[in-house]
Amino acid sequence: MGRNTRKRRTPLATKAIAASAALALGGGGLIWANFYASAHEENSANQTKSAGAQIATIQCPDVGQKLTDVPDGARQGVDKELANLDKQISEAYTRLASTRQAQAGDAGFVDNAILGPLKSKRVAVIDRIGINIRRVGGQAPGNLEQLAACKGMAAEANTNDGQAGGDQNNDGQNNDGQDQGGQDQGGQDQGQDNGGQDNGQDQGGNGGQADNGPVADDFINIQDVQPNSRNLPNGLAANGDGGSTGTFTTNCGTNENENRNSDNVIVAPGVSNGAQHQHDYVGNQSNNAFASDEDLANAQTTCQNQGDKSSYFWPVLRIQDGSDDIDAGQPGGGQDGNVGKIVEPAEAQLKFVGNRTSDVVAMPKALRIITGDAKSFTNGLNNANTSWSCTGFEDRQVTDKYPLCPEGSSVVRTSNFQSCWDGQNIDSANHRTHVDFVEADGSCSNGFKAIPQLQVRLVYDVQAPQINNGQVQNAFAVDSFPEQLHKAITDHNDFINFFDENVMNEMVQCINNGEDCQ
Repeated sequence: MGRNTRKRRTPLATKAIAASAALALGGGGLIWANFYASAHEENSANQTKSAGAQIATIQCPDVGQKLTDVPDGARQGVDKELANLDKQISEAYTRLASTRQAQAGDAGFVDNAILGPLKSKRVAVIDRIGINIRRVGGQAPGNLEQLAACKGMAAEANTNDGQAGGDQNNDGQNNDGQDQGGQDQGGQDQGQDNGGQDNGQDQGGNGGQADNGPVADDFINIQDVQPNSRNLPNGLAANGDGGSTGTFTTNCGTNENENRNSDNVIVAPGVSNGAQHQHDYVGNQSNNAFASDEDLANAQTTCQNQGDKSSYFWPVLRIQDGSDDIDAGQPGGGQDGNVGKIVEPAEAQLKFVGNRTSDVVAMPKALRIITGDAKSFTNGLNNANTSWSCTGFEDRQVTDKYPLCPEGSSVVRTSNFQSCWDGQNIDSANHRTHVDFVEADGSCSNGFKAIPQLQVRLVYDVQAPQINNGQVQNAFAVDSFPEQLHKAITDHNDFINFFDENVMNEMVQCINNGEDCQ
């Protein structure tokens, strides 16, 4: 199967916040590292007492996103090596977090004892990736070896004043029903005050029950977020512009049977604990790292419509109240810094909507879509695509913070998927380029076809954490890779289409006819 190599467009709202963040920093273009003071910069604004203490986590180039053209015969080997890279980063982060005293006494410790050895390990893995690709006649990108070096990511002590929950009005960029993530993107205050573990040193803590987040600054009172910061995703039917205005809702439950694992069959097939964080699964009940398309097609489903065997999965939400869940000592759980009590959604709404400018076509069987980026804290904004809000306040959306909801209001997570498909591939080498977001006018570009857009809305009945004197108690957070510090911006959502062909055709007809079906 051929691989599409065109460059993926950034979600519109992500573009909006990138520009806003750049302005807030006084710069012309966004440079992600500008949010964090370098451990070696003399003029950094909020330096802590030692260079080592400033480094909160490890930032590595995402090799997988550079691999846009991997032959099918190399995919299995390449995916396993990419999972090895993730594991290496997590191990290096663990060493970073456990050696704060040594770092405080030796300014070169991080470079010499952590980042240097990590680079050597990554060189070997990246070399094996190239061998896998060339072995089947492919051509690996010529600059892969340049992606081996990682760096420490520092965390500033102060927020970007006035930006938290900022009024990032996207001026209709939800594309009337094609809401690309719905980000209010309220301010890029992502992870400040995370520097160093408090091991007797005068350093801020990384917070969290496992000392790797979240911290107080990762939360914002939803009532401090500007209302109408984005248009709601239901504008399509009312605007009269034509296109496909119907909806199709599928009810697959809230994972009442606690079907969870820390695999990801999309990005790390055949790799146990490839995600290093737990996912909730609804719909398809056979999703694990080793499931084939045949396994998924023949699986049981929790969906009321038994013609929907699609797999819907997202990182679990936990309350860090001092308690442990059953995976406290297990990979994907406590071993990977994901601690606390897993909370089942009170509601899990799965809805497919149409396109503003055209009819939609059927999704192909086994189509895979990932929206959002589990590594957004270190990767940057390019693929960030989630929203956080509260019931009763859903015209106020944030992306880089968790909401503090008033009493009687519940936490809401929203993910709106890419809805343009290349018409050929069910996946791509980097799991991005076979699908895309719509243009500003709602259309698909470059010959891509409009498909039903999946919108996932998850509601959680959790109490707001208590924040006193910069400390957070009973925090909630999504599971993440350890080095991502449980940031809200790392939220993401995954989908694999296994609708029965007849049901998929019913969905398309319903949406194109402007009906609301389920």
